Amino acid sequence: MTITYEWRGDFENAALNALHADGFGHPVGRTDWRDRLLRHSLGWVCAWEHGALIGFVNVAWDGGAHAFVLDTVVARHRRGNGVGAALVARAAEEARAAHCSWLHVDFEEHLRGFYFDACGFRPTEAGLIAL
Repeated sequence: MTITYEWRGDFENAALNALHADGFGHPVGRTDWRDRLLRHSLGWVCAWEHGALIGFVNVAWDGGAHAFVLDTVVARHRRGNGVGAALVARAAEEARAAHCSWLHVDFEEHLRGFYFDACGFRPTEAGLIAL
Protein backbone atom coordinates (compact mmCIF):
# COMPACT_ATOMS: atom_id res chain seq x y z
CA MET A 1 0.00 0.00 0.00
CA THR A 2 1.70 3.19 -1.22
CA ILE A 3 -0.14 6.25 0.04
CA THR A 4 1.00 9.82 -0.49
CA TYR A 5 -0.12 12.81 1.55
CA GLU A 6 -0.40 16.23 -0.03
CA TRP A 7 -0.90 19.57 1.73
CA ARG A 8 -3.42 21.70 -0.15
CA GLY A 9 -3.73 18.90 -2.69
CA ASP A 10 -5.53 19.45 -5.97
CA PHE A 11 -8.74 17.42 -5.94
CA GLU A 12 -11.98 17.30 -7.88
CA ASN A 13 -15.15 18.23 -6.00
CA ALA A 14 -16.81 15.04 -7.24
CA ALA A 15 -14.03 12.90 -5.75
CA LEU A 16 -14.24 14.60 -2.35
CA ASN A 17 -18.04 14.43 -2.35
CA ALA A 18 -17.83 10.68 -3.08
CA LEU A 19 -15.20 10.13 -0.35
CA HIS A 20 -17.24 12.15 2.15
CA ALA A 21 -20.35 10.08 1.34
CA ASP A 22 -18.41 6.81 1.68
CA GLY A 23 -16.78 7.84 4.93
CA PHE A 24 -19.80 9.38 6.63
CA GLY A 25 -22.44 7.06 5.18
CA HIS A 26 -24.69 9.54 3.41
CA PRO A 27 -25.70 10.08 -0.23
CA VAL A 28 -23.16 11.76 -2.49
CA GLY A 29 -23.61 15.51 -2.27
CA ARG A 30 -22.75 18.39 -4.55
CA THR A 31 -20.70 20.54 -2.18
CA ASP A 32 -18.29 22.97 -3.80
CA TRP A 33 -15.42 21.94 -1.53
CA ARG A 34 -12.82 23.89 -3.47
CA ASP A 35 -14.64 27.20 -2.94
CA ARG A 36 -15.37 26.42 0.71
CA LEU A 37 -11.77 25.51 1.49
CA LEU A 38 -10.28 28.47 -0.34
CA ARG A 39 -12.54 30.85 1.63
CA HIS A 40 -12.26 29.34 5.11
CA SER A 41 -9.26 27.08 5.50
CA LEU A 42 -5.62 27.35 6.32
CA GLY A 43 -5.27 24.24 4.21
CA TRP A 44 -6.20 20.59 3.88
CA VAL A 45 -4.48 17.28 3.47
CA CYS A 46 -5.35 14.76 0.77
CA ALA A 47 -4.32 11.09 0.92
CA TRP A 48 -3.84 9.44 -2.47
CA GLU A 49 -3.44 5.82 -3.48
CA HIS A 50 -2.90 5.02 -7.16
CA GLY A 51 -4.39 8.40 -8.12
CA ALA A 52 -7.56 7.89 -6.05
CA LEU A 53 -8.51 10.16 -3.16
CA ILE A 54 -8.74 7.87 -0.12
CA GLY A 55 -8.42 10.35 2.74
CA PHE A 56 -8.94 13.99 3.58
CA VAL A 57 -8.81 16.43 6.47
CA ASN A 58 -9.67 20.13 6.49
CA VAL A 59 -7.73 22.61 8.65
CA ALA A 60 -9.89 25.67 9.29
CA TRP A 61 -8.43 28.54 11.28
CA ASP A 62 -9.07 31.88 12.88
CA GLY A 63 -6.28 33.64 10.99
CA GLY A 64 -4.10 33.58 14.09
CA ALA A 65 -3.15 31.05 16.75
CA HIS A 66 -6.05 28.59 16.48
CA ALA A 67 -6.54 25.90 13.84
CA PHE A 68 -9.38 23.39 13.76
CA VAL A 69 -9.49 19.85 12.36
CA LEU A 70 -12.71 19.24 10.42
CA ASP A 71 -14.08 16.60 8.07
CA THR A 72 -11.46 13.94 8.77
CA VAL A 73 -12.46 11.09 6.48
CA VAL A 74 -10.83 7.89 5.22
CA ALA A 75 -12.32 5.56 2.62
CA ARG A 76 -13.92 2.59 4.35
CA HIS A 77 -11.61 0.12 2.58
CA ARG A 78 -8.50 1.91 3.99
CA ARG A 79 -9.54 2.38 7.62
CA GLY A 80 -7.45 0.85 10.37
CA ASN A 81 -4.16 1.29 8.48
CA GLY A 82 -3.00 4.59 9.98
CA VAL A 83 -4.23 6.79 7.14
CA GLY A 84 -6.38 8.97 9.38
CA ALA A 85 -3.62 9.46 11.94
CA ALA A 86 -1.17 10.35 9.15
CA LEU A 87 -3.64 12.91 7.77
CA VAL A 88 -3.99 14.56 11.19
CA ALA A 89 -0.21 14.45 11.80
CA ARG A 90 0.40 16.27 8.53
CA ALA A 91 -2.35 18.78 9.38
CA ALA A 92 -0.67 19.46 12.74
CA GLU A 93 2.72 19.86 11.07
CA GLU A 94 1.37 22.40 8.59
CA ALA A 95 -0.59 24.32 11.25
CA ARG A 96 2.61 24.53 13.31
CA ALA A 97 4.51 25.78 10.25
CA ALA A 98 1.86 28.51 9.86
CA HIS A 99 2.64 29.61 13.45
CA CYS A 100 -0.59 28.33 14.96
CA SER A 101 -0.27 27.56 18.67
CA TRP A 102 -3.32 25.33 19.06
CA LEU A 103 -4.99 22.61 17.02
CA HIS A 104 -8.57 21.93 18.12
CA VAL A 105 -10.89 19.05 17.33
CA ASP A 106 -14.34 17.99 18.39
CA PHE A 107 -15.75 14.58 17.65
CA GLU A 108 -18.38 12.00 18.41
CA GLU A 109 -17.71 9.69 21.36
CA HIS A 110 -16.89 6.65 19.20
CA LEU A 111 -13.88 8.56 17.78
CA ARG A 112 -12.35 9.30 21.19
CA GLY A 113 -9.69 6.59 20.89
CA PHE A 114 -8.70 7.73 17.43
CA TYR A 115 -8.19 11.37 18.35
CA PHE A 116 -6.71 10.84 21.82
CA ASP A 117 -4.71 7.64 21.31
CA ALA A 118 -3.77 7.59 17.63
CA CYS A 119 -3.49 11.35 17.06
CA GLY A 120 -2.25 12.62 20.43
CA PHE A 121 -4.97 15.13 21.28
CA ARG A 122 -5.66 15.57 24.97
CA PRO A 123 -8.94 16.31 26.72
CA THR A 124 -9.73 19.94 27.57
CA GLU A 125 -12.62 21.88 28.96
CA ALA A 126 -14.72 23.24 26.13
CA GLY A 127 -18.21 24.46 25.45
CA LEU A 128 -20.67 24.00 22.64
CA ILE A 129 -24.01 25.49 21.66
CA ALA A 130 -26.10 23.47 19.21
CA LEU A 131 -27.57 25.88 16.67
